[in-house]
Amino acid sequence: MNGFVFVLFVVVMIVSLICFLIYFLPLHLPSGNKNSPYECGFDPLNSARVPFSFRFFLVAILFLLFDLEIALLFPLPYSLTIISNNFYVVFISVFFIVLLSVGLVYEWMNGGLEWAD
Repeated sequence: MNGFVFVLFVVVMIVSLICFLIYFLPLHLPSGNKNSPYECGFDPLNSARVPFSFRFFLVAILFLLFDLEIALLFPLPYSLTIISNNFYVVFISVFFIVLLSVGLVYEWMNGGLEWAD
């Protein structure tokens, strides 16, 4: 228990030191440009509500879909060791990969992955 208290004390001291340094080391020199809501160097001329292209959202949804495929396939090696019927696990995973591959080919052929017209 004594070692735990020592480690906890050291961690709290290091975190406190880092917070102190982060707060007091940087120079705080406010100016008109730094205090403006847009620090990019130019004044906003148009509204900030510029509509995005629909294609941007389509590519984002496709990325999430195929990224989710990877996350759903992560437990596959673990399930191969637990479940006694390995054929069932392999069949379901191959079916899942083939289904998503067919969807990818369909989107590719219909031009859903083309960024610019």
